[in-house]
Amino acid sequence: MRAHTAPGAPPPRRGAAHPSPTTRDAGSPRLRPGGPPPRRSTLRFRCLALLLAMLAALFVPGAIAYADSIRQQQWALDTLHAQSAWRTTKGKGVTVAVLDTGVDGSHPDLTGQVLPGTDLVGFGAKRGDSSWARHGTAMAGIIAGHGHGTGGDSGVMGIAPEAKILPVRVILEDTDPQRKQARATRDGALAEGIRWAVDHGANVINLSLGDDSKTAHPDPAEDAAVQYALAKGIVVVASAGNSGQQGDPASYPAAYPGVIAVTAVDRYGNRAAFSTSRWYATVGAPGVDVVIADPDRRYYEAWGTSAAAAHVSGVVALIRSAYPRLSPAQIKRLLQDTAQDPPPGGRNDQVGAGVVDPVAALDAAAKLTPGPEAPTPAAYAKRYFGSGPTPVRAFAASDAASGIGLATVSAIVGAALLAAAAVFRWRARR
Repeated sequence: MRAHTAPGAPPPRRGAAHPSPTTRDAGSPRLRPGGPPPRRSTLRFRCLALLLAMLAALFVPGAIAYADSIRQQQWALDTLHAQSAWRTTKGKGVTVAVLDTGVDGSHPDLTGQVLPGTDLVGFGAKRGDSSWARHGTAMAGIIAGHGHGTGGDSGVMGIAPEAKILPVRVILEDTDPQRKQARATRDGALAEGIRWAVDHGANVINLSLGDDSKTAHPDPAEDAAVQYALAKGIVVVASAGNSGQQGDPASYPAAYPGVIAVTAVDRYGNRAAFSTSRWYATVGAPGVDVVIADPDRRYYEAWGTSAAAAHVSGVVALIRSAYPRLSPAQIKRLLQDTAQDPPPGGRNDQVGAGVVDPVAALDAAAKLTPGPEAPTPAAYAKRYFGSGPTPVRAFAASDAASGIGLATVSAIVGAALLAAAAVFRWRARR
């Protein structure tokens, strides 16, 4: 099975029958309770590179932070100039599908933002369980959290606080006792979830999950589902992977064509050491010491390319809100062309084109003309096999009135072939 997890899961044991994703998220989170202090419990997700199905989530108590200080700790909002971007839009009218472990729509920071979704796993932890919807809720908060309290000043604020969240459960939390069963029986949940999200109104799909194990490989069903989304005009964003210190293996779905693959940077714009460096990197985004919401109503600091991808999904939601007709290819190029602090040469495998810049992207988007959802085939660079593929124009009724239509061309070609055959037969009989 191609078992995907939210970055935060350990990699598989050597020889494991079912590869497990190794994008490890929520590593070393420190507790940021907005309510009563926790008991002496754990608070650190540390993923061990050669273990399968073993949760590396050791929670270590951190300093107590009052709810009204959470916003001050969201350094990503400053880095991404969120306040300036919100002068243009806050994401209203856009739906972001979060394919993850589920989302707690009753969280104070998400009330009214979460639409009815679906559970494509069908078993595992339920609402109220400690292993339910933790990672998915954290990602939803980064994307579309609106805070709570007077004026929404408390709690987590997302990049697109007026966007809606469409939850699609396709994986289980690392601590879920039925996680192994899900890996063995729900291998097609991700591909199914992408198609379900497209067919149920998503404008953006966030995939803060992946498989970058040593046995990771592209899956035809997943690739086809991604291409289905792109062809329908849906932008797909995925985490690049958290194996930067384990050899930088490729991660899927980040490596599928057309996906916006996001690496992680710290508050100084430097690539995080754990962030996977690969050819598919599109842009970087905050992924270190990111404050996240949790169903337990406390707040944590987490790291991972999962958080980075969620930030970019929020940025895409802003662009989609202001300029809904831009194609996925245009939005991907837009993010690359307007990124902050581009590396020498314009891009590298560490941060792609640089750190995403929503304000610059929105400004540049105003100058674009909406393009086709699917890219036009380019001419082949060499001459050995002709000029390469060309778009096929669909035959329309107007062709009959405006010139030679497909039927006419077919008739001419057919007549020519018959004439040639007749000449050949005549010559053969002489």
